[in-house]
Amino acid sequence: MKKITMLVAVTLSAAVAFGAPPMVQAAQDTTRADNTRKNKEENKGLTAEQQKENKSDREITREIRRAVVKDKTLSIKAHNVKIITRDGHVTLKGPVKSEDEKMTVEKAAAAVAGKGKVTNELEVAPPKEKSEKRDKREKQDQKEQK
Repeated sequence: MKKITMLVAVTLSAAVAFGAPPMVQAAQDTTRADNTRKNKEENKGLTAEQQKENKSDREITREIRRAVVKDKTLSIKAHNVKIITRDGHVTLKGPVKSEDEKMTVEKAAAAVAGKGKVTNELEVAPPKEKSEKRDKREKQDQKEQK
């Protein structure tokens, strides 16, 4: 009888232990993988929701977006910048990969909206950590080969 009780207890313990998610996985699930904090900081000024719905502002935004997307030398980040137009004045927000991209997007907006009607709030995004780690690893590999 003691053997059966012990076997049942071990079986139930194993079922509970293997059925529950590991503590490490549960801790990882609590981290946020979004830009909520960055978006809150960014939304202190104009937001896309505040763009006027009049035809001229929508047309300006559309023409700028077409010009930016048409330029295949720009990164995906640059293609996805926020373009907010209010009363003919354009505000550009979001990350781009380089200073050159920042200037290219601004020039495209100025070509459509007019000089002096563009506020450039674009930011050059820092390189991803993964690429930095990969670069370090490649340098170490090169040193080892020599």
